[in-house]
Amino acid sequence: MKKFLIASLVIVILIAVAGAVVVFSSREQATVAIEDQYGPNPTLPEPDPRLLPTVHQAKAVPWKEGEIPTPAKGYVVTLFADGLDHPRWLHVLPNGDVLVAESNKPPQEESSVGIRRWVAQLVMGSAGADTPSANRISILRDADGDGSAEFKQPFITGLMSPFGMTLLNDKLYVANADGIVAFPYTEGATEIAAQPEQVTDLPAGLNHHWTKDVRASPDGTKLYATVGSNSNVGENGMDVEEGRAAVYEIDLASGKKRLFATGLRNPNGLSWQPDSGKLWVVVNERDEIGSDLVPDYMTSVEDGAFYGWPYSYFGQIVDDRIEPPRPDLVAKAVKPDYALGSHTASLGLTFNTGEMFGPEMKNGAFIGQHGSWNRMPRSGYKVVFVPFNAGEPSGPPKDILTGFLRPDDTAAGRPVGVAIGRDGSLLIADDVGDKVWRVASEGQQP
Repeated sequence: MKKFLIASLVIVILIAVAGAVVVFSSREQATVAIEDQYGPNPTLPEPDPRLLPTVHQAKAVPWKEGEIPTPAKGYVVTLFADGLDHPRWLHVLPNGDVLVAESNKPPQEESSVGIRRWVAQLVMGSAGADTPSANRISILRDADGDGSAEFKQPFITGLMSPFGMTLLNDKLYVANADGIVAFPYTEGATEIAAQPEQVTDLPAGLNHHWTKDVRASPDGTKLYATVGSNSNVGENGMDVEEGRAAVYEIDLASGKKRLFATGLRNPNGLSWQPDSGKLWVVVNERDEIGSDLVPDYMTSVEDGAFYGWPYSYFGQIVDDRIEPPRPDLVAKAVKPDYALGSHTASLGLTFNTGEMFGPEMKNGAFIGQHGSWNRMPRSGYKVVFVPFNAGEPSGPPKDILTGFLRPDDTAAGRPVGVAIGRDGSLLIADDVGDKVWRVASEGQQP
């Protein structure tokens, strides 16, 4: 009887909390148009924190037969591969083969308990993100050039929540959740059975943000790797944030690593901008101070720069939730180059180095926006393009692929990693839809 009463009480509490979430969510909503939160100078209103955070997650309902995303006018979208298991990230090899990391969060310690943890589980489960990790990289091959991969199989297995990949000097480097490993690669290979070579460890543990990206330097001497924070805004204590929220530089000759840039809450999508030669990254910013804050962004990464997290955002705008404050760090915080809208969950970034989309889009940025959970109305859930001129963003974004959100408010898919195929087309990993999509210009289909 006692167990029954306790269980009943727990259910009543959960129902009450769920009702409170709905009530508080309905009261707080965006007052700034999402279009005004893109670019170098986004509109940033005052914070609007609530007792319970806004939870406005699109429920994941898989793509139906014949259902596809919606390309922008002048573009065509086709299915490049399906039947995948939570595909997160893509890497295109020189021979045109496409590697896809099928991955999800690793087993981890609980970073928090109570309402915050319950809300997080509610969000992940509804979004289709709370699934076991396949822990593998698969290979996709379009040998006949028809724009669809007819060959698919596991390429490397037994990994730990793999994400970023980069090929350098016949070695494939893979960013696991706890470090970078390397495998020997032979062009045309369809699987790798060799044991991994440990290149370097990276901060792991709680892994509130577990994804880690890796990119080789153009001269082949270094690797750059991303590490996300262990919390939203340091609520688990700053001791567990040591060495996190950063981009690392790893010297391949010596094996030594150092912090290259810090204060980046959840960085991903490392890419070299072709015109300037600078390293760029997209960053997911903090939550729980309203639908209008804080915009995610992309920025060039400067050696030694601090970008604000958790003490400030967009330069010197102080976040007063963090105790003790650090005015010394706020004073030197670098303002990001280009905002990408609040809570859009911009994860994927690649520069358009192909020829398919015309000279006006040459060397601009394609960005995969996974989609919001902490904004009313929703934002993201699409792929956008930002034009560049002389190595810098030069205009507003353009929607390239939408339709991941249905009119009934469910999500058929959510875009993550983006990559340029060998033919110049755009490939998009859809982790909820378990597919890879291909976008091409009209008239340039196979």
